[in-house]
Amino acid sequence: MSLKLSVGITHKKNMRELHTSFFSMKKMIAEINQAYTPSLILLDGIEAFVDGGPAKGTKKKGNVMIAGTDRIAIDAVGLAILKELGSNKDIMGKKVFEQEQIARAVELGLGITNPAEIEIIADDGESKKYAEKLTGILLNG
Repeated sequence: MSLKLSVGITHKKNMRELHTSFFSMKKMIAEINQAYTPSLILLDGIEAFVDGGPAKGTKKKGNVMIAGTDRIAIDAVGLAILKELGSNKDIMGKKVFEQEQIARAVELGLGITNPAEIEIIADDGESKKYAEKLTGILLNG
């Protein structure tokens, strides 16, 4: 999600190494993010791949937009949404902060360190209920 966006700043000569590093690619993606700090991140979750992607796979309607300044928080909320929608075993089988890319980003000090630091702000009753549901997923798995 937001951490993976940084792959686009990687020089083409390094892309082969990244994409052939099956066992460390997620960690490497987190490491790329050390090069800069974003001022704002927008994550479009209107429709999301819950399995597969980026060109084909299983899609579901998320009907959400996420905005923030912390890449770890944005991706953690994104993963909570995928869990709420029902995703693949890799996402469903681990707690959000146990996901390899998130864990490496935390190690590198790229943002928040645990789900209790995430504040989801919503402006209407329905959105507040959904935010509470996502907070529960973040805190419990």
